Amino acid sequence: MAASLYLVAGKATDSVTHGFLPAAARLGLDVVLLTDRPAEHAEAPPPVGAVVECDVSDFRDIIDRIRDRPAAIFSNSDFLQTPAALAAAYFGLPGKDWRAAARAKNKALMRRCLAHLDPVFSADARAVPADAPYPLVLKPREGVASEDVFLVRDAPELRARVAEIAARRADPLVAEEYLPGELHTLETLGDGHELRVLGSFRTRMSPPPHFVEERLEWAPPPPETPQVLASLEALGAGFGACHTEFVVHAGRARIIEVNYRLIGDHCDFLLADLLGVPLHERILRVHLGGRLDAAVPRPRGHAVAEPVIADRAGRLTAAPGPVELDDGDVRLAYRPQRAVGDEIPLTRTNRDYLGTVRAIGPDPDGVRAALARFRAAHEWTIA
Repeated sequence: MAASLYLVAGKATDSVTHGFLPAAARLGLDVVLLTDRPAEHAEAPPPVGAVVECDVSDFRDIIDRIRDRPAAIFSNSDFLQTPAALAAAYFGLPGKDWRAAARAKNKALMRRCLAHLDPVFSADARAVPADAPYPLVLKPREGVASEDVFLVRDAPELRARVAEIAARRADPLVAEEYLPGELHTLETLGDGHELRVLGSFRTRMSPPPHFVEERLEWAPPPPETPQVLASLEALGAGFGACHTEFVVHAGRARIIEVNYRLIGDHCDFLLADLLGVPLHERILRVHLGGRLDAAVPRPRGHAVAEPVIADRAGRLTAAPGPVELDDGDVRLAYRPQRAVGDEIPLTRTNRDYLGTVRAIGPDPDGVRAALARFRAAHEWTIA
């Protein structure tokens, strides 16, 4: 009888459907998918043997739905790391420290935990003192995808933005010191004994007041990377995959946020292709109790992930489907995140992505040129 992996999920994502589920199949695992959105996962491919409705935000319900001895409990969701970690701890399984997961997700807790290493002004957005160091970045305390993240220049603008967001959502908001510098990511994988750096991307952002990621380009981890690793150690984020965003300015690396899961928006597939490793399998193996058994290989060239971003609201009337092709020495792949016929709201967040183009080739100039040719040869139309 195959070992059972309990995969805790919210909405259906390509990382799970096309990444972790095939990886589980290659590892010979049976998968039970616990979710609060069973309709989205009704067509989940093998090795999913059952889709079980569950309040996945509550670790007690996760525990209650598990009827046998699981081999692992795993989630790749931002919102579900803490309940999945608590459930894994209940069964005595390898997993993330639930306290580290909570610190990473809750930006106020994160700032408190890191205050001794890198003090950053952070306050409840409804109780910002008069002497706050404007400009500030207003954001949901546990938000994702740049949703409702704004740069605010003064107290009146802060109050207006808080009122605007409160009309849409009841989530707690924080206001943080704006951290200047060049934005990077750090991708790490740990087994509880050792933490390895997989690589780094340099991120291009949209102009303020919004913060939309417009391009991620492979780059060597900057010299300030040890400062980031020290922050991750302080948070306790050393198990499984972790995607950290930070800025570098005047020799200092300062954390923007820690996403205690694998990088998203199809960059996980780009990273796996660039390194030539079964990345999703390696992540599942550590949750099964395995050790990191091989060194991280050198990247096989240069890579860019560039989303196609909606510039208006309306109906998507033309867009390519999934595409994989070679342009000379550059391998390109496009995966849509929206389908023709979808109604597209304009949010000024990462939710505006229509799809993502991934390109890998021998050198940066060749990759950028091939990516530009691909975009010019395809049409995305919003009517």
